[in-house]
Amino acid sequence: MKNKEYKAKKRFGQNFLKDSSILDKIIQSRAKDDNLIVEIGPGLGDLTQRLLRVGDVKAFEIDKDLFKILSEKFQTEIEDEKLDIVRTDVIDIWNEKERQKESLVECDYHLIANLPYYVATNIIIKALFDKNCKTIIVMIQKEVSDKFGAKAGDKEFSSLGVIASYFASDIYEVCKVPPSSFEPAPKVDSSVLKIVKKDSKTIETLGQDFLGFLRLAFLQPRKKLIKNLSSKYEKTMLTSIFENLKIEDNTRPHQLDTSLYLNLYTLIKEQKEEKIDDTRKSRKPTK
Repeated sequence: MKNKEYKAKKRFGQNFLKDSSILDKIIQSRAKDDNLIVEIGPGLGDLTQRLLRVGDVKAFEIDKDLFKILSEKFQTEIEDEKLDIVRTDVIDIWNEKERQKESLVECDYHLIANLPYYVATNIIIKALFDKNCKTIIVMIQKEVSDKFGAKAGDKEFSSLGVIASYFASDIYEVCKVPPSSFEPAPKVDSSVLKIVKKDSKTIETLGQDFLGFLRLAFLQPRKKLIKNLSSKYEKTMLTSIFENLKIEDNTRPHQLDTSLYLNLYTLIKEQKEEKIDDTRKSRKPTK
């Protein structure tokens, strides 16, 4: 199958970047080291071609037709072991690796990709939690990019902003990308987002529990934070913790910064564990 014969598939969220100046900006913004580059959804290989000029690449492609095109296009690079293309749904692989407490790949890597909109948020979060991923440079919907880069007090600040600011030492927009830069053109604006991760052992202390806690906190963004949390946690416990952390009762979710969310999560978790211990002790039969 020739490239010109391939038609983008809606079910895979395929929009192929055709603007070479944007591709150049992505390459220019990369980390200048020898770490492996991971590309998710290489499509027709335009970005892949540029990535191979600066490092070794491991690519994950879900589409069998595109996998065939890429395998033929980069036959030499594959034979020279500069490129490894895996035909799979990367989310399935990542989920399995997480269950085994492993990273997507065994070495340090940089994620550089033009991500399908429908799966972009999930992939970025997985990369943030993946200790071997050092930087993330991704083309995503601008609205999602703004959420990852938002700070406390911004109207766009959400659970994504909390997670990103916890893991990242730097987050910024490399460039804006109009719909006309793609084929076919999407209906929304895009953005190239760069996230430089912290090299911290505390990264491994967080997990899906914290992510679930944040989703609950931002369940209804315009409501009071304590009201959102009280749908799962006891109101009296929350009131006590809010007073302890000097958080006003009428605080909205977007007004709390990342450090306070971490403290809030930690105290709620500690008090829940204490309550479980007390319950177990009370049930213990006396001699």
